[in-house]
Amino acid sequence: MSDTHIILGIHVSDRLKNAVDVQKVFTDYGCNIKTRIGLHDTDENVCSPSGVVIIEFFGTDDEASAMKAKLDEVEGVQVQKMVFGA
Repeated sequence: MSDTHIILGIHVSDRLKNAVDVQKVFTDYGCNIKTRIGLHDTDENVCSPSGVVIIEFFGTDDEASAMKAKLDEVEGVQVQKMVFGA
């Protein structure tokens, strides 16, 4: 069992426009996603066009970097990688 935790924070600036491309990357790396949390503002009057997805990544740092690179290719997407216990 590894003591390293890799977290990817993904900001999507236009969810409606970019959701399909982002989801494709998530599907390609589906076996590497241990936990996925999606956050966006919503209430009875508005649904925010932007959002944040937090991924707890299962796999190597190289695999996480490859996923990050694929997400970085999607217009309107910004990714930050955090590594704990390395």
